[in-house]
Amino acid sequence: MQLYNTLTRKLEEFEPINPDLVGVYTCGPTVYHHAHIGNLRTYIASDVLVRVLNLAGYRTKHVMNITDVGHLVTDADEGEDKMAVGAAREGVTAWEIAERYTASFFEQCAAMNIRKPKVVCRATDHIPQQIAMIESLERQGYAYSTNDGVYFDTERMPSYGTFARLDLEGLRGGARVDMGEKRNKTDFALWKFCRPDEARQMEWNSPWGRGFPGWHIECSAMSTFYLGDQFDIHTGGIDHIPIHHTNEIAQSECATGLTPFVRYWMHSNFLNMGANERMAKSSGEFSTAFTLLEKGFNPLAFRLLCLKAHYRKGMKFTWDSLEGASVQYRRMKAEIAELVSEAASEESRVDGLVTMESYEAEILAALYDDLATPVALTTMQRALADATLPVMGKLALIKQFDTVFGLDLLDQGDSTVEPEVSGEALALLKEREAARARCEWSVADALRGRIRELGYLVEDTLDGPQLQQVRS
Repeated sequence: MQLYNTLTRKLEEFEPINPDLVGVYTCGPTVYHHAHIGNLRTYIASDVLVRVLNLAGYRTKHVMNITDVGHLVTDADEGEDKMAVGAAREGVTAWEIAERYTASFFEQCAAMNIRKPKVVCRATDHIPQQIAMIESLERQGYAYSTNDGVYFDTERMPSYGTFARLDLEGLRGGARVDMGEKRNKTDFALWKFCRPDEARQMEWNSPWGRGFPGWHIECSAMSTFYLGDQFDIHTGGIDHIPIHHTNEIAQSECATGLTPFVRYWMHSNFLNMGANERMAKSSGEFSTAFTLLEKGFNPLAFRLLCLKAHYRKGMKFTWDSLEGASVQYRRMKAEIAELVSEAASEESRVDGLVTMESYEAEILAALYDDLATPVALTTMQRALADATLPVMGKLALIKQFDTVFGLDLLDQGDSTVEPEVSGEALALLKEREAARARCEWSVADALRGRIRELGYLVEDTLDGPQLQQVRS
């Protein structure tokens, strides 16, 4: 298997540290708002990666963080925490915002068949691990304190910035900016102090004073806690390369003394709207899985649309392109339904099996070539159209590779009929609202999960909770 490694900027043969268990870490969402479909494209790519590794026979330990504190509104360690922004926007606590949008994120993932990682870790549950890593950096002389926090001294690390190919001399010799007490423009916060005039909902005691962790330290602390000081693969969006992942590498390698921190870095490209404008929450206008459902689209049609573009290439999204993917998805399901019907009466055949093995080899070769899902999908569609293949062989091929595509191609549920919302789901929704009124967030979260098992997503809106059916 070959994977494109951002660390070396080239395709490399995948060789895990431990062949018995591959460690994968995915940068998860900052849960101050709904994840949008641009975010979900990245998580589909990470999901496909783990599925391909499993197809290749590897056991995997997939870890994803939930950023529920410390991600400020700018990358310069300034401004409000995004959780506080979300709390002010909706008139609830930061803790409620975190619960609400963590649940929303995983509901959207479920609608798009993005499997939940084996380990999901919240930043607020791992404050001790973050403090311990900062203490290690401080002991080794990589951290210094200012009036507003503890910072990583990037000048102490000669290799800082090589991952992102940063022009450090240009950055350090550029226009003067107000850096406060930072020693270098590229230095970043490990721990931020609470201001005396600030009433924060999320703050903790530390050896340096009461405050909260920086955004970058959480990923280093949690990834190494669950996967070890060195692990195999780290995934995320390309927007994380110049700052977040560069800083993760710096603090992790300096804290542990081990290089490389991660052997393979894999990054997904943007989903663009219109004239190469990437989808972003800051615009105030973005689409979610709930938006797709409201417009009558099956979220799996969006998954198919993503699979038709290579994860490392920019993807232009339009409603017309999604409509085209929806038509293609329905046709594929209809063709497969016919095959299932034919299989009931077809006698066992051996002719065509050699050709089927050829298709299987082609699809595997594509998937093992840096997750070339567009090629793999096209090859599978050629196989479906090949009259020389036995029906059972085609169905076996679909069953084998839909474990990677995740499109529920063999699920023959009827999505053309829109049934009424079940009474059980409505009753659970009522119970959930009562639990939320009592501030029993864990109970409300469990009820939301039971509603999801019945086939409905809960979307919390300003007009109250709404149920959206997940179409098969």
